[in-house]
Amino acid sequence: MAKSQATFMKKQLEKNRQKKKDEKAQRKQERKENGSNADEIAYVDEFGNLTSTPPAPKKYTDDSKEN
Repeated sequence: MAKSQATFMKKQLEKNRQKKKDEKAQRKQERKENGSNADEIAYVDEFGNLTSTPPAPKKYTDDSKEN
């Protein structure tokens, strides 16, 4: 007697899942080896322009103490 199609499909699906998992692990390893670049960070200034430098911290005043 021949094996059922359900068993064959289960094996094929499991192979496909394992293949995708292995490819994902390989891509993750390649990214890890290449390292990350901190130069890719962009900031938006008060005029809406993109800059490579972070904005200066603003000093906030408490208006409730004045009243």
